[in-house]
Amino acid sequence: MAIASAWTLVAYAWERRHGRPGVAARIGLGIAIIQAVVGLLSRSAVGYFAPPVIANAAYGLAFFVSVAIRRPLAGVFAAEMHPLPAEIRASPEFRCTFSRVSLVWGFYLLGRSALRAFVLMRYSVDVYVAVNVMTAAPLTLLLMGWSFWYGLRSLRRVRT
Repeated sequence: MAIASAWTLVAYAWERRHGRPGVAARIGLGIAIIQAVVGLLSRSAVGYFAPPVIANAAYGLAFFVSVAIRRPLAGVFAAEMHPLPAEIRASPEFRCTFSRVSLVWGFYLLGRSALRAFVLMRYSVDVYVAVNVMTAAPLTLLLMGWSFWYGLRSLRRVRT
């Protein structure tokens, strides 16, 4: 718990030091703190692992809501990572592209959250950790790669 909390605090400080808003790092820091507190208070592995499962479901829903209100979260994160000209951010193509990316992330996060919740409630912590590891980095990296590729490909068409 201490290592996870320290890691997210370092990530947040890094983002702020480099002049970025650090939205993702702030969210991670908040979850790490909640996870540590719940884990310590409950003295239970389920209590410790439940907050990130719930947070992933909330993220998934947030991606869907962002599309519904026409401010796709994937576009917010893209603009945070790389400054984009206002005319591109205001274009219908930008909204369409990042709405699609946001929907894919929403499905992934909700699906992963449902799977992890199911495993956490039905199986041992060891099985939960294995499922968590198998669905975290590999799938997230794959989805991030697709998001960058698709976003750049779509926005290049707007610029030309």
